[in-house]
Amino acid sequence: MDKLKMHTPDLAAENFAKLAELFPNAITETADENGVIIRAVDPDILAQEINTHVLSAKEERYQFTWPDKRKSILLANAPIAAALRPCREESVNFDTTENLYIEGDNLDVLKLLRETYLNRVKMIYIDPPYNTSSDFIYNDDFTEDAESFLSRDGQFDELGNRLVKNPDTNGRFHTDWLNMIFPRLRVARDLLTEEGVLFISIDENEVHNLRKVCDDIFGVSNFISLLVWQNKKGGGNDSQFIATEHEFILVYAKSKPNLHEFYEQYSDEYATRYKEEDEKGKFFWDTFKRKSGKQYYPIECPDGTVMQYDDDGNPISWLRSQPRFLQDVKEDEIRIIKIRDKWSVQFKQRMPEGKKPRSIFTTEFVVSDKGTTSTGGDDVYEYFKKDIFSNPKPVELLKFVLGFGLEKSDIVIDFFSGSGTIAEAVMSLNASDDGKRKYIAVQLQEDIDKSLTGSSANAKRVAENAVSVLDEMGLPHILTEIGKERIRRAGRKIVEESPLDRKGLDIGFRVLKLDSSNMKDVYYTPDEYAQMQFNLSGFMDNIKEDRTAEDLLFQVMLDLGIPLSVAIRRDGESWNVNDGYLIACFGTVDTALITEIAKRKPYYAVFRDSSFAGDSAMVNFEQVFATYSPTTIRRVL
Repeated sequence: MDKLKMHTPDLAAENFAKLAELFPNAITETADENGVIIRAVDPDILAQEINTHVLSAKEERYQFTWPDKRKSILLANAPIAAALRPCREESVNFDTTENLYIEGDNLDVLKLLRETYLNRVKMIYIDPPYNTSSDFIYNDDFTEDAESFLSRDGQFDELGNRLVKNPDTNGRFHTDWLNMIFPRLRVARDLLTEEGVLFISIDENEVHNLRKVCDDIFGVSNFISLLVWQNKKGGGNDSQFIATEHEFILVYAKSKPNLHEFYEQYSDEYATRYKEEDEKGKFFWDTFKRKSGKQYYPIECPDGTVMQYDDDGNPISWLRSQPRFLQDVKEDEIRIIKIRDKWSVQFKQRMPEGKKPRSIFTTEFVVSDKGTTSTGGDDVYEYFKKDIFSNPKPVELLKFVLGFGLEKSDIVIDFFSGSGTIAEAVMSLNASDDGKRKYIAVQLQEDIDKSLTGSSANAKRVAENAVSVLDEMGLPHILTEIGKERIRRAGRKIVEESPLDRKGLDIGFRVLKLDSSNMKDVYYTPDEYAQMQFNLSGFMDNIKEDRTAEDLLFQVMLDLGIPLSVAIRRDGESWNVNDGYLIACFGTVDTALITEIAKRKPYYAVFRDSSFAGDSAMVNFEQVFATYSPTTIRRVL
């Protein structure tokens, strides 16, 4: 019976091990800066093995780099020991929902999700900080030790937020932003399916750098488009030179050869044109005659009349070639009818799967209005009757983007979820077509009180509105509290306003909060603690005292790669996950309970190491499972 590791993998070590297995002769030993002997890769031998050129450190090459990029890569691969603790009281329909709302630093959250959601997320949409002078960014410091960084300038608040202002006078203005975004995108890429796609909203401050970062992570060949969204309409006379009325949406594929084609969803008004329907689908009768073209040939009408020239004696141009016309006649795709005593040749204009999206999203788009930041504000204002977010994305814009590649049962993740627009967009889209799309929204627990001293008068006004709304609800002044409440109210509104019965619509979400590991340090370094006789009591129980059985369950699910949205049921002293796929028991375990669980034949069975009721239960454990369910994978913590 093995122990669960209860921490994320060290990807750098795993990659080194793979390389060592492939090319053992390329592995050598050297000394690090402290004189400690370490194993390393010999680039010259590796170059010989792969029969290609490996650049030396002095050779010039085309690359995009910045200070601390190497450390940023190491940060993306470094393991963490953390947990996502469930919060039932703040959730909606906890037991049945398949949506997740996760509070905490998104880099750590992404690392925790990486193994469980590896290649499972169809779409990522993010709206990260744009790196304006007053914008807050996540600060992953690479130049100081942790203790120095924590004590400097109060940049970590009481919630542990890595948030600082990044003024353009900062000598590392772009570097700090790149060190924030790079490791998050590096980890997020692993979550995407092979046909997955990434959308990033950004403005002109970092779009040039962001594209290079994405080229580095996703590959230049997987670039799809740089969309332009008209996010403002009118005004702008107070601009110094040019009024900026747009933002960008950068689009990359995980693997372009596997990516499905993009189509816009047609508006109801457009779809009404296709009034006819047969076994092939919807269509309308359209004229086969064309004013210009090169398809000239005679067509005989039912009464023997031949249509070849128009009233002016010019040859008639037809839509398709004569062989294609004859084939269409055989397949009942053509009809020739009289309209006001004149013959008309018509064909079935089939409703296409969709319209190819255009690279420019205007406020008066061909298909539908994608909205502006003002309409995004209106979306939120409707629920709180106050402006409590600065420039939130409109629901219609996100619904439009989701419609490109998110099928009815796919997962989308937004790890800068802010106002929670992604959740409302998913619920609204599901309500329109009976979809089962699922979202994972991740947001840092930002302290709104910090914005009350912001340099912008508008930012201060918005923060004051948000604080007043939270005070009315008796909630702490934390951004995630507003995000969750917006989703709750949006879900109720969608159900109430839907013309159909939406009882089966998933408007719920499970709230999970990032925290330190549920396990004490002794769990990870038992040998060190064994030498500390005064702390031997740590071996009596290696789980932190303030953690619940459900806390343990969710960390176990992450460790075993079980999606955090699957069904969970409490069966007495045990937890039944995903209809018996995992059965976990963290209370007292005797031989009778072990036998009962083994007879259910779960794929995984997990127990708490200190919970066995006496030596007999521990001795009988393996024999009971060998008898009733030998294929069950058993783990302890």
